[in-house]
Amino acid sequence: MAENHSFDVVSDFDRQELVNAIDQLKRDVSQRYDLKDSNTDIQLEETSLVITTASDMTLQAVEDILRQKATKRKLSLKIFDFQPPESSGGNRIRQRILFRKGLSQEVAKKLSKSIRDKFKKINVSIQGDSLRVNGKSKDELQAAIVFFRDKEEELDIPLQFENYR
Repeated sequence: MAENHSFDVVSDFDRQELVNAIDQLKRDVSQRYDLKDSNTDIQLEETSLVITTASDMTLQAVEDILRQKATKRKLSLKIFDFQPPESSGGNRIRQRILFRKGLSQEVAKKLSKSIRDKFKKINVSIQGDSLRVNGKSKDELQAAIVFFRDKEEELDIPLQFENYR
């Protein structure tokens, strides 16, 4: 009897690494001479980050530092969904950055269909905000992972592969 192998496709990030990157961001903003007097406020919420600062120029500088710190901590920049800046009392600007986590139903269906079209011997099922990929051949599953990594370039979300058995 042939064994069945599987893995899960998820879109997630390490929350602690994100917290560490934001702590480093706050430290940099408070120490940099060009940002020191901008009264920049950075608030980490459960599903977003809110940056309130003095001008567009300082907002861009803070975003650049955030991208650098996230990259150094091996966080994908695709987890950040930058919302348009809005004015916030006086001459200040507020920007909300949402965190992308989990596969939406549309993305899960699209990935599921594309993998079924490409690999006939692999079964894919949608389980909440993840995909479960089953198959008898480990080689087919590894080819599917390579296929998903190529597909990731088209998507706005990072993909991880877990529970490979």
